[in-house]
Amino acid sequence: MSFRRLRVIFMTPFYMLFEYFLLKYMFMLFYPLDNFTLLSITILLGIMQITPMFFEEKKSRFITRLLSEIFAIWVWALLMFFMVIIIIYAAGYFFNLNLTVLLLIVPLIGVYAYHKAHKLVVNEKTLKLDNLNKEVNIAHLSDVHFGSVRHKEIINQLRNTLMDVSKTCDVAIISGDLADGSSIVEEDDFIALNDVDMPIIFTPGNHDYYIGIEDVIKACKKAGITVLDNESLVIGDLNFYGLSYSFGDIETPTFEELKSEIKSDKTNIIIYHVPQEWSKHSKMGFDIQLSGHTHGGQFYPVKWIAEIVFKYNMGLFEDNLGHYLNVTTGVGSMDQPLRWGTDSEVVILKLKKN
Repeated sequence: MSFRRLRVIFMTPFYMLFEYFLLKYMFMLFYPLDNFTLLSITILLGIMQITPMFFEEKKSRFITRLLSEIFAIWVWALLMFFMVIIIIYAAGYFFNLNLTVLLLIVPLIGVYAYHKAHKLVVNEKTLKLDNLNKEVNIAHLSDVHFGSVRHKEIINQLRNTLMDVSKTCDVAIISGDLADGSSIVEEDDFIALNDVDMPIIFTPGNHDYYIGIEDVIKACKKAGITVLDNESLVIGDLNFYGLSYSFGDIETPTFEELKSEIKSDKTNIIIYHVPQEWSKHSKMGFDIQLSGHTHGGQFYPVKWIAEIVFKYNMGLFEDNLGHYLNVTTGVGSMDQPLRWGTDSEVVILKLKKN
């Protein structure tokens, strides 16, 4: 059983319990429902959450993807409604609040956040390096999360964006989570990326393993994507090393093995899904680390939590050695197809001689 399936099965009863009491309170504000009706609605929502997963792991279909997306948005709305209720209780002692207006704010934010999550923007950043022989542009992206909620349309959207930036970029790097793990990955699923006229390098993240890393790699190769799984590749003056995200029983290269990959006459770039171990990689001699994973928190209030949990949550960072870490907020979205306070982005890193 995949990690994601275990996570969904484990979390569903907690979602249902939360839904029951939240719906009970919300209906009390307008039209109270009896406990049996509320329980029936809660059970139906639980079935809606868990059923599509079993089908999507075998064969992805429009109807199961639609149900997955509806429930993902619903879970986000629950969190927002819960926050509104807290505001009602906290501020209601001091102000006369209009409950209807407050509750209507949630779907309005939802429409905005849905639009923002589906709008892929290109952001540019400049990196100045001492050991660079000539200027190079890298398109850095991560966390596409191809799956049940965002399927082939996100691959087509990414293809179009990469085709545009290929006019000025030398290589594209995908730093993990190309697949979401919520649906099966078939051999032709990434084929649209074969139209991009520049090399594309991919190093797996945690989600790429959930359904089966073999299928993800097979689809990458069919699309002409180079997979760096704890191995290196030299392109011009750049030495790329793809360090696969390790969890469970996946073996990790030793310190000595990683350090041996450094090439003194090249600009050394490590691709690592999570924005961790940067200090260690920098001291080894890696000039740049390319990461993702965090989504920048994706939307409020999770964005605030992510700023606490992750030391490097989003953006470009430079240390005292003149080495860089870029943490992109990602192309796709995890679970909820919504963004509020972050971008769905492809980052063009302009490498210039210092």
